Amino acid sequence: MDAKEIANKLVEHCRNHTEAQALDELYAPDAVSSEAFAGPDMPREVTGIEAIKGKHDWWNSNFEVHDGSTSDPMMHGDDSFAVIFEMDATHKQSGERSKMKEIAVYHVDSGKIVKEQFFYTM
Repeated sequence: MDAKEIANKLVEHCRNHTEAQALDELYAPDAVSSEAFAGPDMPREVTGIEAIKGKHDWWNSNFEVHDGSTSDPMMHGDDSFAVIFEMDATHKQSGERSKMKEIAVYHVDSGKIVKEQFFYTM
């Protein structure tokens, strides 16, 4: 698959809430995931598909998502793309509900996502 096909497939998985399947299908085994900031329970950067799955597990165990949207992918050359995610979510432990918006940039090499970077305000 080329980057555009991967981008469209990733967005489809996000909209269908099948992100775990996207990780198995679209990501390189040694992919890197980089957040804008480190958190108390999460490092800023993790490497490897299992570590990225761990981030997804952490999110799902800490947040309840009430509503959200995923933009169409925005291509950058033939090896990267960006997606805008918007969420209305409640932090389960504190009960604090907030609206979040982030830009995710994905880098593709040899038909797989090799890096994802998330940009957001704190």
